[in-house]
Amino acid sequence: MNNNLQQHKYRFIISGGGTGGHIFPAISIAHALKSITRNAEILFVGAKGRMEMEKVPAAGYTIKGLWISGIQRKISTQNLLFPFKLISSLIKATRIIKNFKPDAVVGTGGYASGPTLRIACWKNIPCVIQEQNSFPGITNRLLAKRVQKICVAHENMQRYFPAEKIIHTGNPVRKDILNLEGKRTEGFRMFEINTPGPVILMIGGSQGALSVNRAISNMLQAFPENKVHLIWQTGESYAETARADLTALSRSFPAAKEFIHIRRFIRRMDLAYASADMVVSRAGAIAISELCVAGKPCILVPLPHAAEDHQTRNAEELVKKQAAILIPDNKLGECLQDQMFRLIRDEQRMKNMRKEISAMAVRDASEKIANEIIDLIRNEQA
Repeated sequence: MNNNLQQHKYRFIISGGGTGGHIFPAISIAHALKSITRNAEILFVGAKGRMEMEKVPAAGYTIKGLWISGIQRKISTQNLLFPFKLISSLIKATRIIKNFKPDAVVGTGGYASGPTLRIACWKNIPCVIQEQNSFPGITNRLLAKRVQKICVAHENMQRYFPAEKIIHTGNPVRKDILNLEGKRTEGFRMFEINTPGPVILMIGGSQGALSVNRAISNMLQAFPENKVHLIWQTGESYAETARADLTALSRSFPAAKEFIHIRRFIRRMDLAYASADMVVSRAGAIAISELCVAGKPCILVPLPHAAEDHQTRNAEELVKKQAAILIPDNKLGECLQDQMFRLIRDEQRMKNMRKEISAMAVRDASEKIANEIIDLIRNEQA
């Protein structure tokens, strides 16, 4: 490792949040910067009231919050506050950057990254954005002309960004997912899977999956009937409903509790992936990147109200390579059960999907992005 990287105390601001798809990459990049430079001092900037204000401190980093939110697509009195929030956030971002004096600023998307990177660009501080999706969010599209580097996970991103700034790094994923070998037994213990049978994992992403949860509730009896296990991450809001549905089913079908394993939230996603034979998931960029690294056949149900329908675009990239099945949200009731049980019984198709989705995995994205940031600083200082 370069001794200069060990001796120089680099200072980084990382801004991004609103959803797990922005927060988890930001934290992964921070971990990589710490690993490479050792002496790095890292400050996060997020949006007050959003999940980053909890997740970032839990990961061991300091975060400051801006009073900022997006513009509502429907008519709302909240939009009247937007100009005041933007001015307030620009002023606070200016103060944060002046006091912290970062060597570089990194944006991973979300409301807070806009004002933070805009001020950093005005002050000629080296800036990098990391775009997770195949169709970029508006914040990153607006910042693209001003930043020095744009780290992307998908091909053909020159449609949206200046080609000379694009670096294909892949999306950062959580470190514990990089190696699932030997974890299946531990996963079975955690989820209390004691009966033989294939395992389907259902996850909804940080914004939840109410429609998927309802579809699962309507087909609950099919899991014990087919002797297929379901690990069901319901999210906080649906957990009690799911448990009530399982209790009601158990009265007429006592074996149901042997096959249906409900969790509000799964902290050890590595054990969930290790336990699963296939996955039903929303199509957020980071969820897809994790599925590629885990090498799991999957059914993707894009969140219908995602900005610019970017989750459908994400999913379509895998479908083109026969690495996933896409079911539109409004087709869940008529398609999900049939597609799910047909796939779990088709070992040859599962094998082919494992091969194709694993070929798309990028396992060292965090380190690639961190090195690009360091190289940018050193070039600017040369």
